[in-house]
Amino acid sequence: MRKRINTMYFSATDTTKKVVEELGKKIAENMNREMSINNIDFTLPLVRENQVSFNEYDIVIIGVPVYAGRVPNVLLKYLNSIMGNGALAIPIVLYGNRNYDDALIELGDILQSNGFKVIGAGSFIGEHSFSKTLAKNRPDEEDMIIVRDFANKIYKKIRRGDKFENVEIKGNKPYRKYYRPKNEKGMPVDIRKVTPKTNDNCIDCKLCANVCPMGSIDFQDVSKLNGICIKCGACIKKCPTNGKYYDDKDYLRHKHELEIDCTYRRKPELFI
Repeated sequence: MRKRINTMYFSATDTTKKVVEELGKKIAENMNREMSINNIDFTLPLVRENQVSFNEYDIVIIGVPVYAGRVPNVLLKYLNSIMGNGALAIPIVLYGNRNYDDALIELGDILQSNGFKVIGAGSFIGEHSFSKTLAKNRPDEEDMIIVRDFANKIYKKIRRGDKFENVEIKGNKPYRKYYRPKNEKGMPVDIRKVTPKTNDNCIDCKLCANVCPMGSIDFQDVSKLNGICIKCGACIKKCPTNGKYYDDKDYLRHKHELEIDCTYRRKPELFI
């Protein structure tokens, strides 16, 4: 099989990365155990400045997190710049155990419109970016077994050499609006402008500035933001001293609500 495996992902806290890389690894093992994998981690802003193009010999596994039930709008420009030229694609979304809503069908549509043939798709669960308890440690081994089985099915589909059609993905068209949390009175609230605070635990190691996917944390003064915050959780979860936190009441209420209402273990959904 003259195919090349490519993995692409935006993964601020490494949950999407874990699924996409394992899926690519398992497909590659099935094809040829010595096959190399071309990996593009577009989490950091500099990588998203480069346009990427594929061709009919490529298989591309591309993953993004779900933000408010949709593909993160900050990624739309970059995602729409990726050219498929007949490449096979497997879109993957990771969500924090609430719902992926229309994110997966949206990502699939973007890839189709860019010249990819979407031969499979999947939604998986990762520890929520707001929380250290909601979907804690997911994707876990139970999830990874499903990832490997999905990879086997993708491989068999490619091996058969079928005339590839775009797989049907669950979701609404037109897409639902971005999910919005509500306050104690049931009124929608906007937490987009909420930003992290820095406490006295900070040792100025600069890790938060280095991992911020928007490049917003000031390298000289990490307590300052020079751009937007997308609430990805990277600066908080990766800080070695717990030096970052949020104190906005609407954000904290929503976080608590999610941790109470979304404890039921959601399962991955696959389309092939």
